[in-house]
Amino acid sequence: MTEYNVVLTGVGGQGVLLFAEVLGVAAVKEGFNVRVSEIHGMAQRGGAVVSDVRIGEKMLAPTVLEGTADAIVGLEPMEALRNIKCANDKTLVLLNIATVKPSATSQNTSYPELRTIIEKIRLFTENIATIDSTRIAESLGNVAVQNMVMLGAFVKVGNFPVKSETIKDSICESVPERFVELNLKAFEAGYREISRR
Repeated sequence: MTEYNVVLTGVGGQGVLLFAEVLGVAAVKEGFNVRVSEIHGMAQRGGAVVSDVRIGEKMLAPTVLEGTADAIVGLEPMEALRNIKCANDKTLVLLNIATVKPSATSQNTSYPELRTIIEKIRLFTENIATIDSTRIAESLGNVAVQNMVMLGAFVKVGNFPVKSETIKDSICESVPERFVELNLKAFEAGYREISRR
């Protein structure tokens, strides 16, 4: 493997940046050269959040170029679609199927049906996997761990070149001690329950 590029996207409060941090820390632990970038607007108000994680020997720039993503992980479906320009026909798109409707500042914007979003993504790649990470996180007692559900699903289907155990070690290091057990449970739940479309 020469390099691996992943685009993580969602809205403020979904834990996109923690997801990126865990991946980055895990990759460093295994000796990879890593670049992580963050682009976020109203992260605290449900605004768009994007983080790129790039690993590889000759990795210099922190952002993923158009058409070069190995994976796009959408914690929110419409946000994944907004970043689909990074995909090519081999890119994995992993979607949380639970939608977050636009905030009050954009009430006049119509939100497409999930089916429509997936159809548009299919114009770029047929490699789509879906999971209801929000529902799974709620069943574990805290919707905030939906990011770790998605992380588990990503590790299962994303061909990310870092061992699952290393990623779990990174979770333990990246979240407060009192939340470690819950986050690991969420990771395992996502790993088990991912399905392909």
